Amino acid sequence: MEQKKNRNNKWYWIGGAVLLLLIVAVAIKNRNTEKGISVQTEKAALRTIVESVEASGKVFPKTEVKISSDVSGEIVELLVNEGDSVTRGQVLARVDPEAYQSQVERAAAGVNSARSAVANSRSQLQSAKAQKEQIEAQLMNARDIHKRNEKLYKEGVISEQEYEASLANVRTLEANLRAAEANIKSAEESIKAAEFQVRSAEATLKEINTSLKRTTIYASMSGIVSKLNVEKGERVVGTSMMAGTEILRIADLSEMEIQVEVPENDLPRINLGQEVQIEIDAYLDRKFKGTVVEIAHSANNLISAAGTVNLTSEQVTNFVITIDIDPTSYADLVKAGKPYPFRPGMSAFAKILTNTKEDIVSLPIQAVSTREPKELEKAGKAKAVSQSDSPLGDDYVEVVFVVEEGDTVNMVQVKTGIQDDEYIEIVSGVSEGQEVVTGPYSAVSKKLKQGDHIKRDNEKNDGEENSEEE
Repeated sequence: MEQKKNRNNKWYWIGGAVLLLLIVAVAIKNRNTEKGISVQTEKAALRTIVESVEASGKVFPKTEVKISSDVSGEIVELLVNEGDSVTRGQVLARVDPEAYQSQVERAAAGVNSARSAVANSRSQLQSAKAQKEQIEAQLMNARDIHKRNEKLYKEGVISEQEYEASLANVRTLEANLRAAEANIKSAEESIKAAEFQVRSAEATLKEINTSLKRTTIYASMSGIVSKLNVEKGERVVGTSMMAGTEILRIADLSEMEIQVEVPENDLPRINLGQEVQIEIDAYLDRKFKGTVVEIAHSANNLISAAGTVNLTSEQVTNFVITIDIDPTSYADLVKAGKPYPFRPGMSAFAKILTNTKEDIVSLPIQAVSTREPKELEKAGKAKAVSQSDSPLGDDYVEVVFVVEEGDTVNMVQVKTGIQDDEYIEIVSGVSEGQEVVTGPYSAVSKKLKQGDHIKRDNEKNDGEENSEEE
């Protein structure tokens, strides 16, 4: 029992000694630990900053036409396949022409009938003219007889009845003459009407002939059949009735473009002719060159699905930007048997270079924070310069923490300019070579105050960055 008690006392003293050593070690460590907030720093340096707007989109041919049938019917011949090369004027397909051929025959018969009516009307006109000439001759003879009868009546040779009979004969023939003249005018009008009928019938025949010709579908441009929507035996609807059935598309794949959607906030920074860096998912680790060639004037979601103008702000307003791909940037991809490296619909990413400044004072983006103006005033600074011309307004100002002698920080208001993915331009407030706190984010954004002591931990920061990259 006495031995067990001695053993317990022994372990008690050993544990106490170990605990004492730990307390002393912690105290020594705390005494030797450098006071201050652990931060990372970097010096302001001259750099070239390229500001950009990034957007995703799709690849499209610069020129692409949709081929639809002008007439309705069944596809009886389909002479091309998707991917075939075609030339302008080449026959692509044929729609069943039988119905249109019968219509042509019927229209041709209508033309012949109308021409026959014209000939008949002209014959009637000649008959009316001949009748008029006959009546004119009879009237001339009747007038001579009546003139002699008038002299004989005055001399009492003939009776009054004979005199009046000759006068009535003259008046009858004069009426017949007027009727003949009216018949002539009627015949002339009949000819005109018949001629109009001929022109109408000829127009109908021409229209039907045109429809018959349109049963054969030709290529309107040279290029590649980029999309084929029908098969032989399918029925198509002509464009004369409605939108029509799209049969195929022909594209010129030698000149390609991409279309991307850009938010309205970025639109003011984009101009025609700006350089663009293009990435296409089909070609990893490869960048192509491009140029902005078109900027949409209306938002792509301005018109709703119902066809009305969308006046709500629930959806993000985007504008379509068209970018030409420079053929020289992918010339090495053009090979025999594969002349067109891009296909319509490929996914693309565009980086539009909106502004470039060389040799400007800059800092990592994370070095710049926003604080309330009263913090600068509490730090003994002059009243903060108004930021009313910036998105921050007057409620916040942009600041950085400059490292001073004695490892203290000085909160300095800065004015910033353009920025890229890593660095931001410092227009005023910091000079080249000044050391500035760049991290961590919690320290820059909240913890650090004017005059705080810091301790540099740049090696740890590098290690953390490398770990995050891995």
